[in-house]
Amino acid sequence: THDLTLTRTIKAPRERVWAALSDAGLIGQWWGPNGFAAPKVEADFRVGGATLVCMSAPGFPLMCNTWTYTEIVPGERIAFDQGWADESGAAIDPRGMGLPADIPAVVPHVLALKPLPDGGTELSWSEFGYASTETVAMSRAGLEQVLDKLVASLE
Repeated sequence: THDLTLTRTIKAPRERVWAALSDAGLIGQWWGPNGFAAPKVEADFRVGGATLVCMSAPGFPLMCNTWTYTEIVPGERIAFDQGWADESGAAIDPRGMGLPADIPAVVPHVLALKPLPDGGTELSWSEFGYASTETVAMSRAGLEQVLDKLVASLE
C-alpha cells in the first residue's frame, strides 16, 4: 500500500491549531479543497466518537466523511479512521460516488502537533493504505488545498 504525509508550519500556537482540528465550528471554516464549503460538520470529539463532515461546491454532489477517533492525546495527536458516508453519517461505498475503484472504504489518519520555539506549530497529517500512487496523488492534491485553507484560517 501507499501512504501520504504532509507537514505544515503554522504561525499559531498549538492550542489554536488543536481547536481548529477538534471543534465543529472551526472545522467548517477550512475543510474541503478550494471552491468547496463545509455546510455540515458535527463533532463528537472523543475516542470512539466521530465527526461527520460534508463538503459541497457548485456542480458537485454533497460529499461526506466520518472521522472515527481511535486515539486522542490532547494537544499532541489525533488518530482517526476516515470513512465515506451519506449526510446522516451512514457508511457508503466510495466507488458509488464516482471515486477511483481502488480507493479504500476506510483510510487511517494520524495528525501530530509539535510546538515550535517561535510560538508556532508544526502539523503533520498522515494518511495510510492507498492502493496506488494515482490515488495518493489525488488525495495529495486535495489535502494540499485543505491544509492551505487551515493555515489561512489560523494566521
